[in-house]
Amino acid sequence: MRKRVTALFGAAITVAGMLAAVPADASAAHSATTAPAAQPAWKQCGTAAYPTLQCASVAVPLDYSHPEGQQITLALSRVPHTAPAYQGPLLVNPGGPGGSGLNLAGFVASALPKDVAAQYDVIGFDPRGVGKSTPALNCKPGHFNPVRPDSVPLLPSLESANLERVASFAEACATKYASVLPYINTISAVRDMDAIRQALDAPKMNYFGYSYGTYLGAVYAKLFPHRVRRLVLDSIVDPTGVWYNDNIQQDYAFNDRHLAFLAWVAKHDSTYRLGTDPARVEAEWYAMRSALSKDPAQNKVGASELDDTFIPGGYYNGYWPRLASAFAAYVNDHNPAPLVAAYEKIGAVDAAGENGYSIYTAVQCRDAAWPRNWARWRADTWAVYTKAPFMAWNNAWYNAPCAFWQQAPLQPVDISNRALPPTLLFQATNDAATPYEGGVTVHHLLSGSSLVVEEGGGNHGITLSGNACLDRYLADYLGKGTVPHSGGDIDAVCQKMPDPEPENTRAASAPEHGSTLHGLLGSRG
Repeated sequence: MRKRVTALFGAAITVAGMLAAVPADASAAHSATTAPAAQPAWKQCGTAAYPTLQCASVAVPLDYSHPEGQQITLALSRVPHTAPAYQGPLLVNPGGPGGSGLNLAGFVASALPKDVAAQYDVIGFDPRGVGKSTPALNCKPGHFNPVRPDSVPLLPSLESANLERVASFAEACATKYASVLPYINTISAVRDMDAIRQALDAPKMNYFGYSYGTYLGAVYAKLFPHRVRRLVLDSIVDPTGVWYNDNIQQDYAFNDRHLAFLAWVAKHDSTYRLGTDPARVEAEWYAMRSALSKDPAQNKVGASELDDTFIPGGYYNGYWPRLASAFAAYVNDHNPAPLVAAYEKIGAVDAAGENGYSIYTAVQCRDAAWPRNWARWRADTWAVYTKAPFMAWNNAWYNAPCAFWQQAPLQPVDISNRALPPTLLFQATNDAATPYEGGVTVHHLLSGSSLVVEEGGGNHGITLSGNACLDRYLADYLGKGTVPHSGGDIDAVCQKMPDPEPENTRAASAPEHGSTLHGLLGSRG
């Protein structure tokens, strides 16, 4: 387990020798001759929010080492350019793994300055296995149905029950999708991205990825550096820790973010009446969790479902007012209804979420080696839990199918790159899902890249979320190709957005900053 770095701006980052080269099968696939996909037949599929959206699909090989073999389809979306000055396709991805990108194209096109968006065909896609792409995976419908065993295995029976859940999920995937799972991984998804570029008849591609989408973009740039025109990575995966160590680092960072939420609740004691001391508020939260473990709210929200409901608050502080109100109603008024409503809105997993989780596990379990000895998982997770209890065990079980995965792992890709045009990176210092150190690491690995930091920011996905300073750098880069350069670890700094106000002090019609974006981004990535 890696030691947590706490000196953010002065962190010494070691990157040499930590990753393998591009795996042999990736190199073989890269060199294989693949006939270009047929050009997409675009049809109108606009919505009230995105009226100019168009949809299409392309066929790609399931296995790029056998390009004439079985084909699968990728669902695409597009907002076409309208300006005479055309800069090519801008492929966008929301992360995950397992996030659908179809609506993200509409969002990005509408959120960018009009004169910038007008110069691009903004292209969204559902990665292989996701959403409207076919086949779409759902390994075990109902896997997250409430009420699940408490994720913290204080009793041997709880550990056994959770182990049975995750092992049966891995077995269900292997049984249901045996012929597909070997090809659900980051390298295959990157090959799909280049097939999309070819189908669009574009000599080069512009790319904008959030979260896990930053890893997709970095791997694409490694395998196809000569095809990259512009590259934007927002909330950046640490490629030196994929994926076991990255998840451990998430545990610490999400705990810090949960403590920030509890401090915010204490600051607004006049609204929530849970105490002015963050430590007291924290004690109330864990008492609530213990009570729900024994007596789930409305037979829907037990301890594990409570975790699921509050973890999104670590991604986006726009959820804090709703979460705090539900917390206060349960503790002060003995009213579980707001908590159940928050779970159903924020934490519950529907069929699309089951599909996303199936792809999440398939990609992460295949991408890299995971410990196969459960004793290692147990020891590491209890060690984390003693310092950072909020998400440690919930996250362990979320990823634990990888301990039982039947596909052999690939090697992570060494994304280091000296062959790229200027690249723009965005990272918040207090991001929980992709901690700050990963942004600095990738900045070092991508020669000539520029890093823009949101100082004090804790949200995951920070551009096009209301921060005008960040969005100015993004617009300048996509519009004119200009990037900031300081010569140091950080090329530009923007101050964070203010934390939200309690629900009863906000105008009822006022939108939450970034709420649309954060409804589109994949989680846990």
